[in-house]
Amino acid sequence: MPTLGPSLLFAAGLTLGVGAGVFYPRKPTSPSSQSVQLPPPPPEGGKQESRALVQTATGSVILAHGFPGPTPDILKRTAYTAAYDRRLRHPAWTAEHLTATSLAKTPPPSAPGVQPVPLDTARKADTTPSGDKVIVKGDRSKSVFMEDDGIPEVFRAKLQDYFKSGYDRGHMVPAADAKISQKAMDETFYLSNIAPQVGDGFNRHYWAYLEDFCRRLTTNFEDVYVFTVPLYLPEQHRDGKWRVTYEVIGNPPSVSVPTHFAKVILASRPDFSYPQKPSSSSTFNPAHPSTSSNTIKELAMGAFVLPNKEIPDQADLRSFIVPVEQVEKAAGLQLFNAETKGRSRQLCAVTQCQVIVRRFDDARKSIGKK
Repeated sequence: MPTLGPSLLFAAGLTLGVGAGVFYPRKPTSPSSQSVQLPPPPPEGGKQESRALVQTATGSVILAHGFPGPTPDILKRTAYTAAYDRRLRHPAWTAEHLTATSLAKTPPPSAPGVQPVPLDTARKADTTPSGDKVIVKGDRSKSVFMEDDGIPEVFRAKLQDYFKSGYDRGHMVPAADAKISQKAMDETFYLSNIAPQVGDGFNRHYWAYLEDFCRRLTTNFEDVYVFTVPLYLPEQHRDGKWRVTYEVIGNPPSVSVPTHFAKVILASRPDFSYPQKPSSSSTFNPAHPSTSSNTIKELAMGAFVLPNKEIPDQADLRSFIVPVEQVEKAAGLQLFNAETKGRSRQLCAVTQCQVIVRRFDDARKSIGKK
């Protein structure tokens, strides 16, 4: 059985639609049968040549004023990577890699019989001593929502767009996933990481429970890879026809409101049914020094699609399970290659898929009334 380490999973195994051709080279075709081939989008948003060469069946055409698009803005942040959709004014997808260390939690044992790292030791990975004080690296109270000046102004989501819109500024990568530094947490508050979400019953409640579920997976898995994907799904109307209907907010209206949101998860841990290879270096994951990067991994994969509306606290998380391929087809993405899918077990078959209800906002409201 082939081996697959954490870094290889994220760098090569998770094949995104924007880079699938790199991992699946195509056979050369003759000029007569070649279809129109557009140049690839630039690696960073807004950076493109003044001239673009487009290959056609009969030769090539030069677009003297540059490639018109569509151009995704690839955003490489401290704690996540994202692709920004200029037309919808929110991310097309976000990708993040969660570990117990990155979240300052107690890591799971690296092998049978190995004691977990003590909680106070694990927490030190997320704190910096300063005299007698201990300063938490990421403090949400110091972060504010801000427009992303790395996105061309004409395509940028604005703070004003959300003002009195009736929607929350919903994080695609939650701030709680970026505690590694203040800079990392601040970057989650860029509007390029935000999409309009129903507040009460969704963003402040069930969606937050799902985000917490993703973080809790790091207590059972060494590496958790999370894709968050806004979706626009069709609904059947009374005339029997299927239509995609969604709201657009802002003045002028420019920020689209997704009908659904997906969390697609790939979790990995050492497969102890095979001999484990000791690591010669602990630089990749200090919390698990006994796990080699080429250790055979047990993989678990799951996808959840939630409607952008109020969801009862008692709703079963398993009721939102969908095939990963369904998310990929709806979003026009290829999140994982066939080999990774074939090796992965259903996430909810190997771990308890259950949210923990925490109504912190309601508690604060009740305290305020006293």
